Amino acid sequence: MNPQPTARFATSPVRLARLALPALAIALLAACSSAPRRGAPAAANSALSVEPARGPKGEIAAANDVLFRAMALVGTPYRYGGNSPAGGFDCSGLVDYIYRHATGLELPRTSGEMADMDARKVKRMTQLVSGDLVFFDIGGRISHVGVYVGKGRFVHAPNSGGTVRLDDIDGPYWRDHFAYGRRVLD
Repeated sequence: MNPQPTARFATSPVRLARLALPALAIALLAACSSAPRRGAPAAANSALSVEPARGPKGEIAAANDVLFRAMALVGTPYRYGGNSPAGGFDCSGLVDYIYRHATGLELPRTSGEMADMDARKVKRMTQLVSGDLVFFDIGGRISHVGVYVGKGRFVHAPNSGGTVRLDDIDGPYWRDHFAYGRRVLD
């Protein structure tokens, strides 16, 4: 009996690239949709996550518009001085953009100026409602701002090289730097 001849395929670099490209694309997509790795933080680690969701009295529709706009911008790149989805955001540019497009309110340009606005001051995290601005004292002055979305979470543009994200306001870093909130929608 004669053994069957074995077929040999030419493996040129172009052919290998054509075969590898779809496999690479499938692997990347699978990685994006895979379950979190063991030890990854839970979606909401905040002790405030058990608090009922609350909005400002009489301004629920405006607060919802703010929240939807804020959540839609998660993942937008950070850029110092940025104030648009196309160009990226810094913290105050993000907050101003959210409020301008959701409510028509134009806020001051910097986090320090926003902190000085004539709006109700909220001193405790447990008193925050959805849509409140949240301010952080870093280095002895207000130098960061975000939008509280409820259940212990806030949206902000944290730092260079990062993206707009959702964080626990009472997480280790933010809890230690929380100064107060401002209720703009009241």
